Amino acid sequence: MEGLPVPVTAFGPLHLLVLRVHRLANTGRGHEAIAAADAYLALARLSGEHKSIPYLIQGKMYANLHMGRYPEGAELAEELLRLHRANGSALGEAKTLCDLAHFDILRSRYVDAMRNLARAAVLMDAPHPDRGRRASALCSFAEAATAAEMYENASASYEQLGETTGAFDLVHAMTLLYWGLRLDHIGRHDDAAERLHRSAAITRRHADQRPDDMSAAAMLALALAKLGDVIPAEKLAREAIMPLRAAESFQYARMAHLALGISLRAHGDLAAARTEIVAAGELCAFGGRPDELPIIRFEMALTALAIEDGQSSRDLFEAVVGQTRELWRVRLQRVAMLRQARQQEEAEAARARAEREVLRDPLTGLGNRRRFDLLLDRIDSGRLAAPLVLLLVDVDHFKAVNDAYSHSVGDRALREVARIVRAHCRTEDVPVRYAGDEFTVFLRGDLRVGREVAERIRAAVAHSAIIPGVRLTVSVGLAALTPDMTGDALFRATDDRLYAAKFSGRNTIAS
Repeated sequence: MEGLPVPVTAFGPLHLLVLRVHRLANTGRGHEAIAAADAYLALARLSGEHKSIPYLIQGKMYANLHMGRYPEGAELAEELLRLHRANGSALGEAKTLCDLAHFDILRSRYVDAMRNLARAAVLMDAPHPDRGRRASALCSFAEAATAAEMYENASASYEQLGETTGAFDLVHAMTLLYWGLRLDHIGRHDDAAERLHRSAAITRRHADQRPDDMSAAAMLALALAKLGDVIPAEKLAREAIMPLRAAESFQYARMAHLALGISLRAHGDLAAARTEIVAAGELCAFGGRPDELPIIRFEMALTALAIEDGQSSRDLFEAVVGQTRELWRVRLQRVAMLRQARQQEEAEAARARAEREVLRDPLTGLGNRRRFDLLLDRIDSGRLAAPLVLLLVDVDHFKAVNDAYSHSVGDRALREVARIVRAHCRTEDVPVRYAGDEFTVFLRGDLRVGREVAERIRAAVAHSAIIPGVRLTVSVGLAALTPDMTGDALFRATDDRLYAAKFSGRNTIAS
C-alpha cells in the first residue's frame, strides 16, 4: 500500500475509509455504509491490506444493526468472530461476542445471547494492556445488556467505563432512569428513588455545563417528575419538547412528553396530562427501546385511574400492573441466565487453564510431550487434517553447550530458542518441546509455508546472541501430512528430513 496519502494507524492504512463507513452507519445512512464497506473490502483484499478488514466488516455489521437487518448483521458478526479468533485478538473476540449477543437479544434468542455475553465477560476479565480496546468491548457489553433490560449489568459496565472516561455518563444516566422507572412501577419505591436521584445528579451536571442540550434536559425532567419535583420538571419538559421534535430526536421527545404528562397529573390537570402521555406513546412508532412502551402504558393507566376511579379503570390498571410485574419477572430470569452462564464459562475457563498447564513444558512454556502425543492422536482420528506440516527443530551440538557452559546456561538457551519458535507461530499453529533440545511445530499450511517458517526460525536463531561468544544454530526437518498418513508416519518422515539436514552440515532445513 505504498504511496497512499494516509498514515498507518490501529485501523490500518485505510483508516480514513474505515472511519467513513462507521460514520455513515452511525448517522442513519446504512445503505451508503454497506456499499462503501463492500467497495473498501474489495480494495483491502486486493491490496493485501488485511489490518483494515475487521474494522470494515464491523462497520457493515453496525449498519445492518441500525437498519434492523438482524440476520444479516449476525452473519457479519460470526465472520468477524472467526477473524478475531484466527488473529488471536481476545478483546476483539469479546467485543464481537457482545455485538453478536445484541443481535441474539433482538431476535429473542436469549440462551445464545447469555452464553455469548458470559464468554465475553470471561475474556474481558483477563489482564489486558490495551485499555482503549477493553473499554470498547465493555461498551458493547453494556449496550447488549441494555437491549435485554438487564439494568444491573449495564450499570455496572458503565461504572467501570466511568473510571477511565466520562464519555458514557449520559448513557449511564439513561440506564439508571429507566431502571428507576421500572422499579417504581413494581412498587419498589425506595430503590427507584435511589436510581432516579443518581440519574438526575449526572444529567444536572451535564445540563449545567450544556444548557442548550435538550436531550439532557428531557432526561432530567423525567427523573425530577417521578421524584415529585414537578415545577422544574414541567419547565424543562416544555422547553425541550419542540426542539427535540423538530430535530427528530424522538427518544428524548418521548421523555419530555412523559415528564410533562407526569408533572401535569401531579398538578391535577388530568386531561392535559393524558394528552402528553398519549403523545409520548405515539412517538414510539418511530422506534425505541423495548422498555419504553411498557413504561408509557403504565403511566397512561395511572392517569386513566386518576381521571375516572371507576371499576373499569381499576380493572385496566390492575391488568397493566400484572403485566408489568410479569415483564419484570421475565427480565430477572435473563439476569439469572447470564449469571449461570457466567459461572459455567468461568468453570470451563478454569478447566481449560488446568488442562493447558498439564500440557505445558515448565521450562519453555511450549506444549510438552503429552501435548505432542495428543496431537498425533488427533491426526489418527481425523480431527487434525491437511493442510498440515510438521517441523522438527533440533539445536546443533547442544550437548557441547551444556558441557562447556553448564546446564543453567543450556536451559537459558532452550528458553530463547523456544521464544523464537513461538514468535514465528500463528494462533492456529502449535509449538511443542518434544524432548531435550528438540522442538516441533504443528503448522497449518502447505509445504511452501512450512519451508518459509522453518527458514525464518533457522535464520533467527543463527543471528541471535543467545550465548555470548557462541554461535548457536538449529537444523530443521519438515514433512507435510498426506492422505491416509498416520501421525507416527508423519513424525518418522519429519525425523528423516531432520537427519538429512544434520547430515548435510547442520544449520539448514530439509523437506
